[in-house]
Amino acid sequence: MSRRVRRKVARKGKGKLVLPNYPDIQDEVLELDEKGVVDWRSLPDDTVIQLFSCLSYRDRASLSSTCKTWRLLGSSPCLWNSLDLRSHRFDASMASSLAPRCVNLQRLRFRGAESADAIIHLQARNLREISGDYCRKITDATLAVIVARHEALESLQLGPDFCERISSDAIKAIAHCCPRLKKLRLSGIRDVNGDAINALAKHCPNLTDIGFIDCLNVDELALGNVLSVRFLSVAGTSSIKWGVVSHLWHKLPNLVGVDVSRTDIGPSAVSRLLSSSQNLKVLCALNCPILEEDTSFAASKYKNKLLIALFTDIFKGLASLYFDDTKKGKSVFLEWRNSKKNDKDLNEIMIWLEWILSHTLLRSAESSQQGLDSFWVKQGGALLLSLMQSSQEDVQERAATGLATFVVIDDENASIDCGRAEAVMRDGGIRLLLDLAKSWREGLQSEAAKAIANLSVNANVAKAVAEEGGIDILAGLARSMNKLVAEEAAGGLWNLSVGEEHKGAIAEAGGMQALVDLIFKWSSNGDGVLERAAGALANLAADDKCSTEVALSGGVHALVMLARNCKFEGVQEQAARALANLAAHGDSNSNNAAVGQEAGALEALVQLTRSPHEGVRQEAAGALWNLSFDDRNREAIAAAGGVQALVALAQSCSGASPGLQERAAGALWGLSVSEANSIAIGREGGVAPLIALARSEAEDVHETAAGALWNLAFNPGNALRIVEEGGDLVLVGLCSSSVSKMARFMAALALAYMFDGRMDEFALVGTSSESISKSGSLDGARRIALKHIEAFVLKFSAPQAFAAAAASSAPAALAQVTEGARIQEAGHLRCSGAEIGRFVAMLRNPSSILKACAAFALLQFTIPGGRHAMHHASLMQNAGAARVLRGAAASAIAPLEAKIFARIVLRNLEHHQIDQTI
Repeated sequence: MSRRVRRKVARKGKGKLVLPNYPDIQDEVLELDEKGVVDWRSLPDDTVIQLFSCLSYRDRASLSSTCKTWRLLGSSPCLWNSLDLRSHRFDASMASSLAPRCVNLQRLRFRGAESADAIIHLQARNLREISGDYCRKITDATLAVIVARHEALESLQLGPDFCERISSDAIKAIAHCCPRLKKLRLSGIRDVNGDAINALAKHCPNLTDIGFIDCLNVDELALGNVLSVRFLSVAGTSSIKWGVVSHLWHKLPNLVGVDVSRTDIGPSAVSRLLSSSQNLKVLCALNCPILEEDTSFAASKYKNKLLIALFTDIFKGLASLYFDDTKKGKSVFLEWRNSKKNDKDLNEIMIWLEWILSHTLLRSAESSQQGLDSFWVKQGGALLLSLMQSSQEDVQERAATGLATFVVIDDENASIDCGRAEAVMRDGGIRLLLDLAKSWREGLQSEAAKAIANLSVNANVAKAVAEEGGIDILAGLARSMNKLVAEEAAGGLWNLSVGEEHKGAIAEAGGMQALVDLIFKWSSNGDGVLERAAGALANLAADDKCSTEVALSGGVHALVMLARNCKFEGVQEQAARALANLAAHGDSNSNNAAVGQEAGALEALVQLTRSPHEGVRQEAAGALWNLSFDDRNREAIAAAGGVQALVALAQSCSGASPGLQERAAGALWGLSVSEANSIAIGREGGVAPLIALARSEAEDVHETAAGALWNLAFNPGNALRIVEEGGDLVLVGLCSSSVSKMARFMAALALAYMFDGRMDEFALVGTSSESISKSGSLDGARRIALKHIEAFVLKFSAPQAFAAAAASSAPAALAQVTEGARIQEAGHLRCSGAEIGRFVAMLRNPSSILKACAAFALLQFTIPGGRHAMHHASLMQNAGAARVLRGAAASAIAPLEAKIFARIVLRNLEHHQIDQTI
């Protein structure tokens, strides 16, 4: 904006705007128009008002503050006849600030007890409709004050959650204070007694729509006295005497529709109501087990009466209300909405049906009741999709919530029913949901985004969402100032980001920045949105390219902030997972170092390994494992108390999940690359828990533990501890029987370290008798270890290939041996100069078995194409290993395996030397 105001507005007369001319400003606007530039100062007033109508009350207030003209336009009565307060915190102070605009307010939606208490401060005495949810804490006193201040009230709806603290006293207050009441729907009241219902019958002569839903007790006898009622719902209400109902309610002269869904009504009561009620058109009895057990019940014999039940064709029945056989199929509601017939009675019935069906379907979806699969696939899902197109906003919201709910099998493990999800997709549900998500109504945005998120757990649905433009829509909603909308949109991006094919599209749509911004925006009071945003970033960070973009968007700082400050375990877990994935690309970007350098990051992750929640501990240990691949991070983790914390974690996770066990062992493996850390781990008692983890039957766990023990065994003191704790036998078992080649390989290398002679010198420290005892024990352990090392190496030494290589120096013969001996995963191992030097020295060991093992190890570390082969070749060349290798290859007493492997290593070194010169 180049100017603060476009024009001044003067008042003349009551409610009339006189807009004087200002030539200087008009000239500027005209000049901009001639240049083809649209300027906000040129917008007509009715256009501005239309824009205001598409905003929440908070956004209207913000926009009204831009200039005097818009402030006046933003106060137009037409903008304030309806108010939805659910999206933001609404208290007495906010109500007082809005009061001047609410003189003509007629419709109000609120959420929670605090908002209910604040309603009277709006001073909107002309209110006609009040609708509230999250009403569990609303009391009789609060409700009595509300109705006393709003005598013109015609509609009051509280639910669908239970109004546990509202009693019949409040209902009597409603009856006495609101004589114009036409609609009353209350959920979850413990007891609705006869006095309260009779008060409604006496004082509310226009009351045509009553809903006592999910109540514990309702006086069905008194309901028979409300002669004005046309639509009555007692869905989910228990303790109803159906004998009384069947002999009394059919006498209600105006009764058109009854909803008894989710109750214990039986076929006899249903039959009497349908046959005896003169004006009854619709009886809704969805999900009524006793009725459904009677397979002989025939609904078709009641002419001009519609029974809606699980065993009826609901769409065909709805079409019969038109008395037109041409209206069939699943488009009944849509055809009614588009109909040009002005049938008031039919319209009232269809509007009521939309409401009660959306409520019952949502409740049934939430109950996860068994035996409804066929109904959901054939009719339930299609009904929800039809209801999503209703003109009633609360019906649309409940239908979208129902879609989000009925597909879920296990919310804890994000498991959904694929058949139901794909049925929604086949019926055009994805397009409908995305259209709802684009609505300016934030309640619809939130519920539609939730449904999209849940459905997107299914890969086929996720693909359809992406193809329909859903990623751009969700990325846009993630920028919403409404926390609920942003939370559900972030959940949608979280589920979509599971698919590798969607990650790039999320980045292109600006999703990365939107998710990072969410963390900063709701850092103090948004556990749900923070967990979803961090979870989505964690998925995205697993991709190399996206990982870089997450970091460039400020993701490292945001995620570390969560790990340090947030106390909610779900957020902690996802933040740690995201940091782990960011740190997993050490060879391709600088994120690993960046995470380690972020203030407080390593300390926070170390602290999270002490969390009482297993998922948090697991992801924190995984992050430390990945970060430990960076030399500076490795030492900084140790300085932050990481050794002690991870040893304690390893000691405590014997009964934990394999995922936690693997990451605890992996983090110790990463830290133990440093000899100082290795010694510290041994000193802190880390050997015993790693041996215990090496006994695990889970391949990933014992493989990782073997890697950690291999590093620890490099130090003679640790090697002796491993033997004293019985670890040598565990490593022997891994070396001979693990299904993992890597576990067998690293166990063999650990045993080679332990018995190459250096531990013997350490063991001799002490008294003469102790030294003799240790020496005898070690000799027996050495024989067993060498036997299994030899057996391991021979498994990779095919006799025919070795014979050919021994008889010929042709490259093809050596290549065949290499291919047979290669352990693919070993190419990812990175050794230090000291470790490479240890294996080179082992080539001179008196033991022929250790010579062969050392040559085999050096072969694995230098095979061309290995991740660190060039690094290892450089270390060997600097250490003069070629001379030792030539000696081993030419030795008359060395075993054939050692000779052939040594020759191959020499060829590998030559290959890498040529590559370096090129």
